[in-house]
Amino acid sequence: MFGSSLLADAQTPQFTGIERLTNQEILLKLSAPAGLNYRIDASTNLPQWHGLLTLQSTGVNQHADSAAPYLSQRFYRAAQLDGPGAFTGDHLATQNGDVVIHPIDHASFVMSWNGTTIYNDPVGAATRYDGLPRANLILITHVHPDHFNTTTLNSVTGATCVILAPQAVANSMGASLRALTTVLTNGASASVVGIGIEAIPAYNDNHPLGTGNGYVLTLGGKRIYIAGDTGDIPEMRALPNIDVAFVPMNLPYTMSVSSAASAVRAFRPKVVYPYHYSPSSPLSDVNLFKSLVGADLGIEVRLRKWY
Repeated sequence: MFGSSLLADAQTPQFTGIERLTNQEILLKLSAPAGLNYRIDASTNLPQWHGLLTLQSTGVNQHADSAAPYLSQRFYRAAQLDGPGAFTGDHLATQNGDVVIHPIDHASFVMSWNGTTIYNDPVGAATRYDGLPRANLILITHVHPDHFNTTTLNSVTGATCVILAPQAVANSMGASLRALTTVLTNGASASVVGIGIEAIPAYNDNHPLGTGNGYVLTLGGKRIYIAGDTGDIPEMRALPNIDVAFVPMNLPYTMSVSSAASAVRAFRPKVVYPYHYSPSSPLSDVNLFKSLVGADLGIEVRLRKWY
């Protein structure tokens, strides 16, 4: 069962289609004035709603609800948000408000939670981050240029920003960025603006053990795992109670599609985003990854626009 809840004024978005796909996901089609910001909420029982995503409308919008196959019923509503500059992306409900996840490119993404803006591996032109708040917390996984760029870092750091990074990254910084940086070695932890962060080993033949970090963030009772550049390692397979995971798959730098899917099935995050892949390569086939993860363990695979 699924349905929608609508209001009735000139700026109200209209669901023009709610379609069950062959994989049992639900494709939402939303018509709304272009350039305005909207939030879509979802519910499994009408008195209780939670955020599904915030988007800036292009006029005609589509979104696949990849959680729907695991739920007996699903309801949707949409509303315009007041004012400019809404933070767009997928929502994750926590005890202290929603985390909103905004992919940028490759391994770079930004999250907003409880007034805090978190950047992961920000690289690329500063214009990619136009309209986003400056960072309160930046996580850098390792020193390779598709994860670490000092020009980009200087453009996104806020006045009270904290950067967490491995020692090799800190060694490659100038004095101003190094002054903002706390070094975390594998297995170390920190607490920044109410967020617990654990540094998880990230390594393979192209990334020696100890030179890079993955991270587990705990915020509002939810655990988010960012793998960084890693192989299919036992430390990842043993991670407990992960709510959202970001997992790479591009040989020879990280994992094969089959290894990534096998690892995900081992540690069973509730939601997984394949990221850090090569979109034109059959060695990074995200649809194959999704099929190999399968539906039997209840793991929601979210395919988003990273490139």
